[in-house]
Amino acid sequence: MAMREITFREAVQEALIEEIGRFPDLFIMGEDLVAQGGVFGVHQRIAVEHRDRIVQTPISEPGFIGMAVGAAMTGGPVVCEIMFQDFMTVCMDEIVNQAAKLRYMTGGQARMPLVIRSPCGMGRGTAAQHTQALESWFVHVPGLHVVVPSTPADAKGLLKTAIRGDDPVMFFEYKMLYAIKGEVSDDAELAIPFGQARIARAGRDISCVAIGSMVHKSLEAAATLEADGISLEVIDPRTLSPLDTDTIFASVEKTSRALVVDEATPRCSMAADIAATIAEHRFGHLDGPVRRLNAAHVPKPFSPVLEKHAVPTAADIVAMARHMTGRRPS
Repeated sequence: MAMREITFREAVQEALIEEIGRFPDLFIMGEDLVAQGGVFGVHQRIAVEHRDRIVQTPISEPGFIGMAVGAAMTGGPVVCEIMFQDFMTVCMDEIVNQAAKLRYMTGGQARMPLVIRSPCGMGRGTAAQHTQALESWFVHVPGLHVVVPSTPADAKGLLKTAIRGDDPVMFFEYKMLYAIKGEVSDDAELAIPFGQARIARAGRDISCVAIGSMVHKSLEAAATLEADGISLEVIDPRTLSPLDTDTIFASVEKTSRALVVDEATPRCSMAADIAATIAEHRFGHLDGPVRRLNAAHVPKPFSPVLEKHAVPTAADIVAMARHMTGRRPS
């Protein structure tokens, strides 16, 4: 088994190609997947090497997600790309009322090996209809797995688990992560189980649960805080449903402080859910209230200058950590 440094985009692409080889009936559906490789180029190599496994669709998300639900129930696996997470608003019935519920409503007689991939998040100046972080919408729905990788290795390993399962998976990829690089195994059989968080950085003073792109902002903040004598433990949940509360609780028991960083708007976000869960189950271990950092509760601005003020930054995390510990820059 060898390790190579590849991008997040290449890791997703590699997982899809390897699973195409594993499953002779696997196919991929989405818009502009052949001519452009998808909006972020994930399918460029697949369009050349496995054109017969790609179904190019019209701009009709309800139509092709509905087709994918039927195809998954009668065979599969099926992987769909929705160009931006925001566009899931037009196919919520197919996802929430059909894909999520059919295994339960058939008493387990029906399988649903369906993976819906979609880019999300801010950072590219794509304005209010292309920049949201809506993971919590789908965590709210029983029957759906919700996956948010932050590294190339996790993107590949978690996507393999998603494709090999019998349940529908919402697989969200923060668009600002596509170009990042990381060490990834070349083992085609290696998959990462759902429900196992990753300690991205060990620490003593604050448990920082960070989601998606916020993992990297938190790691950046942790390096700055080290000079102040503040040790930030960064926890990457990797999957939001199921959520690894055991790892989060163990960290909070050690540090006695908790911070959740999430690119979604604050109300009813994953940050709100995780903060409430910590407060409910580990209140006696806390030295202060659980803190949250979210995007501003506004439609996401197109202006790059305004966009920077709408999303949590490493500096925001540093400031919050100093406030939580009562320590100032040295």
